[in-house]
Amino acid sequence: MKVTCLQFDIVFGNPSANKQRVQEEITKAMVGAPDVIVLPELWTTGYDLTRLDDIADTNGAESQLFLSNLAKEHHVNIVGGSIAKKTDAGITNTTYFFNRSGDCIGEYSKVHLFKLMDEHLYLKAGNTKGHFKLDGISSSGVICYDIRFPEWLRAHTTDGAEIVFVVAQWPLARLEHWRTLLISRAIENQCYIVACNRSGSDPNNEFAGHSMIIDPWGEVVAEASKHPEHLTATLDLEKVPQVRKQIPIFADRRTDLY
Repeated sequence: MKVTCLQFDIVFGNPSANKQRVQEEITKAMVGAPDVIVLPELWTTGYDLTRLDDIADTNGAESQLFLSNLAKEHHVNIVGGSIAKKTDAGITNTTYFFNRSGDCIGEYSKVHLFKLMDEHLYLKAGNTKGHFKLDGISSSGVICYDIRFPEWLRAHTTDGAEIVFVVAQWPLARLEHWRTLLISRAIENQCYIVACNRSGSDPNNEFAGHSMIIDPWGEVVAEASKHPEHLTATLDLEKVPQVRKQIPIFADRRTDLY
């Protein structure tokens, strides 16, 4: 499975400009014929949280249609980063997953809200897992701060996930945490981690870039710089059952104790 992470700068609070950028970036990425394209977190709005009432996507409808059409047009799976989804119950940080036919095959709303960036003041937390099947492969999606909760990713891999997609706007100030956490999550879950971060900055933050693709041994298959770029790698999915058989941590877990 060939995956491409689209790491780019996001125009603060401008969904129209960001949609145009994504359309252009996907068209460029398709030259390499990926099976999966991955976008970063909150790619439509950035962290313009104070204006989400005005710029969030009502029920995620526009974003879903936009990404569905791109998936269908290019016959590619899309892990749709995340968008601010406005509902009667509040605004969630929500990612959608699309197959090659443009069907939405799952969605996930960020469960762990990051108080250091005031998410809890403007967003409502999700409460379900992010499971989906991608070309027949059991996969999951999580968002940014979620990777600091190993038990949350383990909840997905004990349900069978072989790839965990991470979409993020991770700040440069904590780059080494980003790298260490992602590698650790790959090792302890014996799965592929495909992590797409944004680059650039907004009025309050500089972002790390360094999107990463990590194999089930914790080996970094590919890593981006801090600058805008497309990060591509081919996943050898036979590695997942091989590693899990060699060191059978899932069979050896003491579920009677924890």
